[in-house]
Amino acid sequence: MPKASVDPRRRAALGGRLCAGLALALALAPVARAEPVEPADPRPMPADLDALRREARPVLVFADSPRDPDYLGQIEALQAAAPGLAERDMVVLVDADPAAGGPLRKAMEVEGFATVLVGKDGGVKLREPHPVAPLELFALVDRMPMRRREMQAD
Repeated sequence: MPKASVDPRRRAALGGRLCAGLALALALAPVARAEPVEPADPRPMPADLDALRREARPVLVFADSPRDPDYLGQIEALQAAAPGLAERDMVVLVDADPAAGGPLRKAMEVEGFATVLVGKDGGVKLREPHPVAPLELFALVDRMPMRRREMQAD
């Protein structure tokens, strides 16, 4: 399958947000019961995030289609940032099939594209209707008290 590309203007806009300041499961860091999956290999998102609580910081990426340019750009950016995700115990879960009626999509009342960061405590820390640059996600996570304790312990 040929790799989809993102419109250069869209990529520039995403990069601009980066400088100014995350159905299928894609686990970029092995955490809890999340399993590594290739982006082209559709798998249902888990019904809930209980298995990841206290173990991982889920980044949920929702889209209406796996061909959505925002979705493709977000996944590409996250894949490129895999070491930073692993360092912060972040795992990426995506749902690009609204017709499947995923429980997390319903619970979060997502329509269209959305990027959602969930903390290890299970609380939603960020929800955006557009792609979020990995460095923005890292900055947010690195300000969290639990992450600060983790960094001090290392």
